[in-house]
Amino acid sequence: MHLTPDEQALLDGELGPAAQKSMQILVTLGRIYGAERMLPVGSVQVAGVSYDNLGEAGLAWLAEMAAGGGQAQVFTTLNPAGMDVENYQSLGISEDFAEKQRRVLAAFASMGIVTTCSCTPYLFGNLPRFGEHIAWAESSAVCYANSVLGARTNREGGPSALAAALTGRTPAYGYHLDENRRPSLHVKVTANLTTTIDFGALGKAIGDRMQTAGAHRVPFITGIEAASLELLKSFCASIATFGGVALFHMLGFTPEAEAHPPPTEVLTITPAELEAAKAELNPAGGDEIDFFSLGCPHLTLAEIQRIARALQGKQVRKEFWITAARPVKSMADRMGYTAIIEAAGAKFATDTCCVVAPIKGRFRVMATDSAKACYYAAAKNGFVPRLLSFEDVLEEATR
Repeated sequence: MHLTPDEQALLDGELGPAAQKSMQILVTLGRIYGAERMLPVGSVQVAGVSYDNLGEAGLAWLAEMAAGGGQAQVFTTLNPAGMDVENYQSLGISEDFAEKQRRVLAAFASMGIVTTCSCTPYLFGNLPRFGEHIAWAESSAVCYANSVLGARTNREGGPSALAAALTGRTPAYGYHLDENRRPSLHVKVTANLTTTIDFGALGKAIGDRMQTAGAHRVPFITGIEAASLELLKSFCASIATFGGVALFHMLGFTPEAEAHPPPTEVLTITPAELEAAKAELNPAGGDEIDFFSLGCPHLTLAEIQRIARALQGKQVRKEFWITAARPVKSMADRMGYTAIIEAAGAKFATDTCCVVAPIKGRFRVMATDSAKACYYAAAKNGFVPRLLSFEDVLEEATR
């Protein structure tokens, strides 16, 4: 691999042990994947933030990088943490966990990383331009950045994303290269999609078929008539979760789709397959719903507005988390939406979400509009998931 003099200096340890370790990680990764050079990146999103996922070993590694002089060289944001850093007590998070999570965030902050914790960094300022090379972790954010924004990133792990932040570099392989961004599978959608659960089910249907085929593909999707930011956000989370997809092209809605002819291999997704995917996300059994959650991925301001209007003058009957990035909640505060939602008994879970918070065993049945959240509710936390439309989650919570 060719390194510039500045990159070689990083590798030689001239800028400190943390930068050296970071460049060692990136060079090793690049050699594994056949990269010929490094690329400068415009921004980074780091995963592996919740102490529930990191544990003491992960925290020790972060502390070592911080003590080694690690400093972010580009704008860097964080994935959700394991708690709302200001409101964790009302969410049932213990003081012991909170102390450990604060140590994690302090280590990141000492390295110049913005400790706004969210899986939707593109909603509050980490918004890469078309064609810009970035190094992002978090599967739904990677898929959204590559596909909807047309930026270029591989699906980084926590260590490689942090290494990119501390060097401002990433190896030139994978989705950074034109040849790997070409579609290889034409997905024809014959179903009518209008809601987040429709798009979540579509992501599962496509992802399951791709996993069955055992192929790592770039889908070219046609047949979609409407796709808002919120619907695409839902789709990205689902197809990344169920299919490991980090890039797709959707004719009429993503910026690179028009540049590619449809691939000859065709996969058709019918209304029946969409309904089957929804059914699989709603397994039989389980007791009455005792946990409601909206915001996987984190909510937009428009979605919070919808929640406020639906909950005006009503009361929720069970634990209900509204998860969002703190800057988005701050806008909701100013608009009066937060006061309405909290008066109804729902709780904002800012900085965190139902996927990474330490809530295993606390609930039995979780209702959400997110296919991704359904997957992790069962796989990680042992909950029985209920996939409902956005409006039905709100109606059921107040019934």
